[in-house]
Amino acid sequence: MGHPALEFSDCYLDSPDFRDRLKCYEQELERTNKFIKDVIKDGNALISAIKSYSYAVQKFSQTLQSFQFDFIGDTLTDDEINIAESFKEFAELLQEVELERSMMVQNASDLLIKPLENFRKEQIGFTKERKKKFEKDGEKFYSMLDRHLHLSSKKKESQLQEADLQVNKERHNFFESSLEYVYQIQEVQESKKFSIVEPVLAFLHSLFTYNNLTVELTQDFLPYKQQLQLSLQNTRNHFSSTREELEDLKKRMKEAPLTCKLPGKPTIEGYLYTQEKWALGISWVKYYCQYEKESKMLRMTPVEQKSGAKQGTSDLTLKYCVRRKTDSIDKRFCFDIETNERAGTITLQALSEANRRLWMEAMDGKEPIYHSPITKQEEMELNEVGFKFVRKCINAVETKGITTEGVYRTVGSNIQVQKLLNAFFDPKCPGDVDLQNSDWDIKTVTSSLKFYLR
Repeated sequence: MGHPALEFSDCYLDSPDFRDRLKCYEQELERTNKFIKDVIKDGNALISAIKSYSYAVQKFSQTLQSFQFDFIGDTLTDDEINIAESFKEFAELLQEVELERSMMVQNASDLLIKPLENFRKEQIGFTKERKKKFEKDGEKFYSMLDRHLHLSSKKKESQLQEADLQVNKERHNFFESSLEYVYQIQEVQESKKFSIVEPVLAFLHSLFTYNNLTVELTQDFLPYKQQLQLSLQNTRNHFSSTREELEDLKKRMKEAPLTCKLPGKPTIEGYLYTQEKWALGISWVKYYCQYEKESKMLRMTPVEQKSGAKQGTSDLTLKYCVRRKTDSIDKRFCFDIETNERAGTITLQALSEANRRLWMEAMDGKEPIYHSPITKQEEMELNEVGFKFVRKCINAVETKGITTEGVYRTVGSNIQVQKLLNAFFDPKCPGDVDLQNSDWDIKTVTSSLKFYLR
């Protein structure tokens, strides 16, 4: 069974899909670790229990028979097929050797036990230490990020800048820990192909040589042994060349993580916080968002840390995006969007100012409209247009809105209200807007009138 590949570029995003793929590798590592322990235990039993030699060989044979190598990718090379099938071949050989009831060689422990113990302690043990550091740095970063995003924008600029620097520092530390962990877990995944098989192969060769095997059995084993050794050497050579490429890619990823976007990926993706209204008040909910510019499709996946919580991904079609004015909300890095699937405005919070610019650029976001000072003459003209606007709003309500449920309570979209006011008070053609048109619903009209009179 093949696992999906881990990319260094995924370390920067730290998406839920990346965590799921990483978990597959961790489970495989645990399975390999358990398998090595079983092989060591059974090998020692085989060496020390001469009287129960027959039983020990059968148990060891069953352990080898039950293990299956997992490789990255959909297809296997000839060498990988040979390695994947090697334990089954070994198991069959052990069963045939059992008929001869041969003796265990004295140096079997040096050939089999010690290399596997060294691999488990040095390679797998080191990988687990990397995992601990990765989890510790991740917990520290996200904890600091949550506190950072709750900082009020009204704090002193020096305090905000210092907080930004601290978050960036922890983000960098977590990113490096993630890269090192992904690099190490893939190194173990590749190196186990020969680091596990070679000791077993050496042990079997010694076993067959020193246990009075028949010439026929030895001759039958030699061609397979040579073929497997060639496959192992090819795999080792491939590992050495791939390791250099991984080190170079890791180095380039450290220098410019955002430039390593893979084909087929969304235009932009990452974590955003969404302002949502609950029975007890307003809450900010964390989502992992993916946006495709061509289709204007925004996918929002809730990130829920509580076990057993129901999660549902929403696919939304973007209509409009505008930066949130700084003085309109007590949060930093915010912007508003409208979608076809949800009524009203959705307020989103990015992770930083630079992150907000990236999201707005991808979504073709607009800047909020600021009204410049006007002259007395322009003010008089606007007042006339304003009277006309009030009359038109009243006529629209009396004509098509008087029977609408909640006509004065249902709130219109802020973006639609702003669009109506901008269109009506356009200096080029003031008042040239037909409120009876179906483009303007009654809640937009009433909300616009309230906003103007206020």
